[in-house]
Amino acid sequence: MNFEMVMQELEALGKERTKKIYISNGANEPLFGVATGVMKPIAKKIKKNQPLAEQLYTTGNYDAMYFAGVIADPKAMTEADFERWMDAAYFYMLSDYVVAVTLAETDIAQAVADRWIASGEELRMSAGWSCYCWLLGNRPDGEFFESKLANMLEIVKNTIHDSPERTKYAMNNYLYAVGVSYLPFHDKAVETAKAVGPVGVKQDKTKSKFLLASKNIQKAVDKGQIGFKRKYVRC
Repeated sequence: MNFEMVMQELEALGKERTKKIYISNGANEPLFGVATGVMKPIAKKIKKNQPLAEQLYTTGNYDAMYFAGVIADPKAMTEADFERWMDAAYFYMLSDYVVAVTLAETDIAQAVADRWIASGEELRMSAGWSCYCWLLGNRPDGEFFESKLANMLEIVKNTIHDSPERTKYAMNNYLYAVGVSYLPFHDKAVETAKAVGPVGVKQDKTKSKFLLASKNIQKAVDKGQIGFKRKYVRC
């Protein structure tokens, strides 16, 4: 399948209701409103195709950009490629669920994510923390340095309440990921989550809600999910 054929298929799969949901979450035109699940048959035909992924990602069409992440070949991407993708990721569903997920399948994941976390830019920080969530949920515990993860827990504890909105979500998810998927630090993550307490985030101009990692970790404990690892990062 070539670029034009993929764009035609995506357009045909678009639904107005889905489009409205994406827009309410921050997506901009152009987009078709394609549910991620219905992309799977096209992805099976194409498998990995980095040149096609690049063509799709540069369209600025949200659905095409998302699908680019599905068929990307992460190991063919350089740090410069990820920086370029991140530059174009204009809201969290791209930064955290396309770029960070794709990055998590590479050997350069931690180095790039560390740089993004230290960047001071909301979506780069969010993508960096999210990348660690995907890594912790997939890779063996032995691939991580305890001192590094412990330091990151301290950073969350000390800065989450003053961080940008989307970064707060990703940092809160990091607490959860450590508490559930990194067995050596389960207790430490629970202790940190309790010290952090409820994290207030704005949903829109009038509403706000509170994130509580300790409660979600406890739910995972109750379901016997501690130590959970995904077989694949990308579905």
